[in-house]
Amino acid sequence: MENNTSLQQQLLEAGVHFGHLKKKWNPKMLPYIFAEKKGIHIIDLNKTVECLQETAAAMKAIARSGKKILFVGTKKQAKDIVNECARRVNMPFVTERWLGGMLTNFNTVRKSVKKMQSIEKMLGDGSFDSITKKERLTLSRDRDKMDKVLGGIAQLGRVPAALFIVDIGHEHIALAEAKRLGIMTFGVVDTNCDPNKVDFAIPANDDATKSIAIITNYITAAVAEGLAERQAAKDDDTEDVGDDDKERKAAKLLAEAEAEGGRGGRGRGPGAGGQRRRTTGGGAPGRGPGGGRR
Repeated sequence: MENNTSLQQQLLEAGVHFGHLKKKWNPKMLPYIFAEKKGIHIIDLNKTVECLQETAAAMKAIARSGKKILFVGTKKQAKDIVNECARRVNMPFVTERWLGGMLTNFNTVRKSVKKMQSIEKMLGDGSFDSITKKERLTLSRDRDKMDKVLGGIAQLGRVPAALFIVDIGHEHIALAEAKRLGIMTFGVVDTNCDPNKVDFAIPANDDATKSIAIITNYITAAVAEGLAERQAAKDDDTEDVGDDDKERKAAKLLAEAEAEGGRGGRGRGPGAGGQRRRTTGGGAPGRGPGGGRR
């Protein structure tokens, strides 16, 4: 409980509880609103802590399973924070502009990424040495422009398993695409948005840099934990495989030794047979009355 209190205290200091003006509110946010003060809605931080912990647990599980979570935050206050946090856990991110169809038309977007990467490679390995300075400059500019928009998803080979969105109102296109593809969504939801539009809503101020930072960092820490657990499990598996190999080798040697022994036994022939006959013979008198009946 103490942990919750300190988390609540941090959220309070970061201004996470400040919502929008009352006239801008979305009635569906009612369960998450604590009060109204000077015409501004105050978010219930108990609910924020609950939702934050649920979201963190779910995202940790996704990270542990080795799937990708796409971080989305293109508004001015969120850009740098989302970029930095996503890079920290090696997850894809979109912080400049959401290209329409980035998920629903993923193959075309991948082609653009490949084009960007091939320009980058050719600029690096001197393939463009023969072209004019102007052409090289144009290509460099194209590459930079593409990198700005697509750089964050350059390593994303397939559609991500989930989206983490800062301000679901602002990123409504990303949200709509995720919904259409059935991708799980996590979002920071302010009092002017509909929390039912995302699978996991975190009621919080999505305009203040401090508020966005504390929530995104909390989520990122959970993702990092999930990744660390996955790595630890992998290491354990490797060790287990090593043990299995040893056991298999031991079993093989034992089987070979027994086979050798068996061959020796067959060679003895009558001795072994004699033993068996004695056992059978010994068993017959033991049956007693049965023998008499026969």
